Amino acid sequence: FDGDADRCLCVDENGEEVNGDHIIYIYGRYLKERGKLVGNKVVTTVMSNFGLYKALDEIGVEYEKTKVGDKYVYENMSANGYRLGGEQSGHIIFGDIECTGDGIMTSLRVMEVLRAERETLSQLCAPVKLYPQELVNVRVTDKDAAMSDEDVLASVGRAEEFLAGQGRVLVRASGTEPLVRVLAEAPTDELCAQANAIVLEALEPFKA
Repeated sequence: FDGDADRCLCVDENGEEVNGDHIIYIYGRYLKERGKLVGNKVVTTVMSNFGLYKALDEIGVEYEKTKVGDKYVYENMSANGYRLGGEQSGHIIFGDIECTGDGIMTSLRVMEVLRAERETLSQLCAPVKLYPQELVNVRVTDKDAAMSDEDVLASVGRAEEFLAGQGRVLVRASGTEPLVRVLAEAPTDELCAQANAIVLEALEPFKA
């Protein structure tokens, strides 16, 4: 748990970290198999790992993507009546009983699935193969200008075209610093670096 216990991460029997993306998958599949996944959807943020979406696709679970922040996750859940949403960081919201993250409840619901499925935590998480990520923070003179620049916007499309459906590139401005954050996810570290390089080149004129 974190300091105020609204987030929960787990550790499996092999000592491997189980993060919020894993938990969303585990409990989403659990609800779907019992016909209780409202709208057949879970709610995530744009920072969830590409591997989570691949795993959800394989079991036929749909998903929404919101801005980063559990309040945006809950807004989407509340507006649409969805029962499950959360963040990679371990903020998990169970819409049938709460409107914000509760780490203790999250741990109890993970144990609920463990008891019902009679599988180890590593077995439950196995379908979620997290992709490597590369995050680059670029200090810029004007983040608003950078984020609205046509070449920067087009570079994201070029980077995703380069990845050919096997990953993604996310570009967003920091809310508190003069930074543009460039995140690539792909099957290998090398592909992440190559995809990021396409966007970083377009950001060069804006570097501080």
